[in-house]
Amino acid sequence: MYSEEISAAAGSVSQVREITSQIMRVCKSRNITTIIIGHVTKDGNIAGPRVLEHMVDTVLYLEGERYFSYRILRGVKNRFGSTNEIGMFEMRGEGMCEITNPSDVLISEREDNPPGSCIVSCMEGTRSMLVELQALTSQSIFGYPKRTANGIDYNRLALLIAVLEKRAGLNLGNQDVYLNVVGGLKINEPSIDLGILMVTASSFKNKPIEKGVAIMGEVGLTGEVRRINMIEKRLKEAEKLGFKKCIIPESNKKSLKENFKLDIIGVKDVNEAMKMCF
Repeated sequence: MYSEEISAAAGSVSQVREITSQIMRVCKSRNITTIIIGHVTKDGNIAGPRVLEHMVDTVLYLEGERYFSYRILRGVKNRFGSTNEIGMFEMRGEGMCEITNPSDVLISEREDNPPGSCIVSCMEGTRSMLVELQALTSQSIFGYPKRTANGIDYNRLALLIAVLEKRAGLNLGNQDVYLNVVGGLKINEPSIDLGILMVTASSFKNKPIEKGVAIMGEVGLTGEVRRINMIEKRLKEAEKLGFKKCIIPESNKKSLKENFKLDIIGVKDVNEAMKMCF
């Protein structure tokens, strides 16, 4: 859109500010809702110096990988409510369709139980989701082993591999390590730390993790398994999807107030978790 009252070029900060102001005046005077689709620059800012983001009442980001059909609609600003909510959608022939049970969709194709695969719990806003992690370790043919992460932070993977080597005694110094979050999701929260360690160890040992097990917990540099938030929501999701066993931090297990139809195992450190998994 372009306003002839301003001499600046279309798409400039001045044009975006003026056009948005006019739209907002009409919306508020007539009590209607309007969706504005803004340009995102290469550094991730909306319309350059985030002018559009500052002016509107709510900002939603539609996130997703190019070659995957799943999309997450995430609120990053809301003047009239919480931003701790997300919507998950799938791009189909008829358009964007809501996914009412993301966990079931994300782990539906996991029929067998091979080494290097496990189920972890993550939170997207206030929604608990179970996702599959896959890891592959292979003998490195170069002097410097390769680390590749898809869906999690590369530096986080490197840190956790160092913990696994130091605290669990696994020699990964001559192994290439590849880790993938199935479904093209990006997970930033630390509750999947324990799952990353166990799935990497599973591939290295070539031993599968028991089927029907969900793993959750943050891991510190000394190898301790630390408390995570919203543990009861995570356990309810696992119970709903038919899981039989959950490995969680010991500190979380002690604070549980509800009863679950799950075999809940509390672990204090990485070595204890390894004994429970293998």
